[in-house]
Amino acid sequence: MDSELISVIVCTYNQEDTIGRTLDSILSQKCHLPIEIVIGEDGSTDNTLSVCQQYEKRHPDVIRILAKKQNGGFVRNYFDCLRACRGKFIADCAGDDFWTDNQKLEQESIILEQDESVGIVHTNWLRYDERTGEQFSLGGESREVTLATILMPIERPAIHLCTALYRNDWIRRAMQEYPQFFDPDAYQCEDIQIAFLLARMGKVAYLDTPTLAYSCSVGTISNPDNEEKQFRFWANATRLSHDLAQTFGIHDEQLDRFFQARVHKLLMHAFRSGNPSLRTQALAIQKEMNVADNRQIRFAKLLLLPGIWQVMRFVRNVLKSPKTQK
Repeated sequence: MDSELISVIVCTYNQEDTIGRTLDSILSQKCHLPIEIVIGEDGSTDNTLSVCQQYEKRHPDVIRILAKKQNGGFVRNYFDCLRACRGKFIADCAGDDFWTDNQKLEQESIILEQDESVGIVHTNWLRYDERTGEQFSLGGESREVTLATILMPIERPAIHLCTALYRNDWIRRAMQEYPQFFDPDAYQCEDIQIAFLLARMGKVAYLDTPTLAYSCSVGTISNPDNEEKQFRFWANATRLSHDLAQTFGIHDEQLDRFFQARVHKLLMHAFRSGNPSLRTQALAIQKEMNVADNRQIRFAKLLLLPGIWQVMRFVRNVLKSPKTQK
């Protein structure tokens, strides 16, 4: 591990139109510490790898490409890159996002160097509409970061990992002590456990300046393009939050309500998908996590009863049809 180096993880897959923008935003950083960029190229079928290789030729001392022959999924790709990082500190920026402040790493690294009790620094951020180029906030920036709030991202995550800089040795220790939370086959999520375990190990620092434009285009890992994909994403994230809460004894009334909201969300994804197996899975998750019914969950279960389900989906499709909307 190099004590004078920052490693920046860039996971990318089929992002030939945006990966250059991401890399340019990282290369433009003005920091007293040198950086390396570890690109996890996850078996893209477009020209993403070619674009990355062009950047590697121009910056051979900075960029390393970990190219996969076959797509293994974002979380596996991220953890492979994480294990390959040589820097004292680690940051990341997804291949469709970009940093908007060239002092981001400088400000964050100074905080980590000056206070060894801080394990992770994060910042404010804005959503970015790829169609219009507009950057906007969802609000909620001032929510206090606790272990419980990290487990229940509602409108926005308590810590957006693409804004963060964290200690390599701390996260490696966490990976050794709790390997179950870094199994890409168990959880299709990488940010909640990293933020949670680092916050449990030490202090969290925050800078209110936005440093990230987070792409909110459809088809991203956290904004999948169909109901079944959304169901799988949120089911995995919910299980991860629940398992972390159980392992570390986090009990909170607001967290209980959060899990009720997540069960309702899963039931509604099942309703909209029309897939009976998703209803079965949602009910199994509720039972597994011992989540009590509330009014919203009972109503969703009513919608999913045979007969009612078909009728309500027919009504919903009629109301959504172009003729009805006119």
